[in-house]
Amino acid sequence: MAEPSPEELKARIAELEQKLSSRRSKNLEFRVSEKGGVSVYGLGRFPVTLYYEQWMRLLGAIDELRSFIEQNKSKLKTKDGDS
Repeated sequence: MAEPSPEELKARIAELEQKLSSRRSKNLEFRVSEKGGVSVYGLGRFPVTLYYEQWMRLLGAIDELRSFIEQNKSKLKTKDGDS
């Protein structure tokens, strides 16, 4: 196998940088995991993966979750470290 040329390496670097920058965007991405769960990418460093029943249970409690978060807002940290 021949060594890639400098131009090919530059093109590959540009391609990888584009993929990396698109992953850093605020967009969420959903995938089905190997074990059949739903994984959410884009919330943090690692994906959040739950099975169907877990997602349905969580989504069914959305009003309670929003209320809990609002009631405890003063105790919660934000990503930039503010409380």
